[in-house]
Amino acid sequence: MPPVDLEQTTDRNAPALALSGGGFRATLYHCGALMRLNELGMLTQMGRIASVSGGSIAAAKLAIEWNLMTQQNGRFTDLNTRVIAPLRDFCSRTIDISAGVAGTLNPFSSAGVRLAKAYERILGDLSLRDLPDAPDFVFKATNLQTGRVVRFQKRYLADYMIGCIMEPDIPLSTVVAASSAFPPVLSPVRIRLNPSSWMNLTGSRYFNDINYKRELNLTDGGAYDNMGLESVDDFNPVIVSDAGKPFSVTETASGFWPKQLSRVLSISTDQARNLRRRLLYSACVTDRRDFAIAQIDRDIALRPAAQNIRFPSDRITKLAGIRTRLNRFSTAEQDNLINWGWLSMDVMARSYLPQLSNAAAPSSLPLPIHPI
Repeated sequence: MPPVDLEQTTDRNAPALALSGGGFRATLYHCGALMRLNELGMLTQMGRIASVSGGSIAAAKLAIEWNLMTQQNGRFTDLNTRVIAPLRDFCSRTIDISAGVAGTLNPFSSAGVRLAKAYERILGDLSLRDLPDAPDFVFKATNLQTGRVVRFQKRYLADYMIGCIMEPDIPLSTVVAASSAFPPVLSPVRIRLNPSSWMNLTGSRYFNDINYKRELNLTDGGAYDNMGLESVDDFNPVIVSDAGKPFSVTETASGFWPKQLSRVLSISTDQARNLRRRLLYSACVTDRRDFAIAQIDRDIALRPAAQNIRFPSDRITKLAGIRTRLNRFSTAEQDNLINWGWLSMDVMARSYLPQLSNAAAPSSLPLPIHPI
């Protein structure tokens, strides 16, 4: 049988959104970004929404509510009640400790299984087949066997080293668990599959090796692409909400080998993220495409869009340093992160997306401001 050609059915001249990893911190930051994109009339126009880890939690809830929400004048009128409020409630719980401990102590379960069970609270028993036809939602995990990204979509599951499975029937809770299973506590998430269900793709080196097709051993999608850029970087415009952990500069270096190894991994991860951003910038400039990246650790004061709200740099630094765990976030933490995601996306979108250049600058934040 000749290799399958996964044709590009999604219009690349439609906006695409990437939601980064970063635990519940990212989920809440993305809530703010989604709220502002909706107010600006951009969210309902998305052709693709790609997500990783904490971003996948927000994207999954958005996906299952997409066709149930009410649209008026190009905006969802009930985004806050159907998506944001449930996500906030979910982020007020701690799920990483219980999943990790249960997976360690229970010989009949695993951390990945317990994590998927936790996501059922907000996603129910829906599967990939229940996703809307449009926009194209892409959830990403990392395959520990091939070292490549595994893309979960309604149309197919794909690891380009192995092949693809068309119209996979996999619980959405399991998909999000795989995308957010940060190692070593919550990883790996194991998904058993029928080897005969795989189809060949051009360049699938291990398609004929059945050992890769029986079971996928997956870890956090951020291990491969923490911003989720790889599946949206050819759209126009590209919009990114990046709440990933910023790299910290230190005056001293530890000689203790575990700390040194951790530092080296942090350097490698930071360089990979910077490289992806540079490649996106280069490609968009060359192709004359528009892009906007809202980053949790970047000041917006000098961006060209008009601004009526000032966000002190020390406050940005503190928000960017909040933990990236899947544990309880207080009301104050949630309000602060949502406000910052909302404002940073507003300024970056109005600064760099021509269709929004005439949008009015907001005069107030959507939620109360709390001390940090």
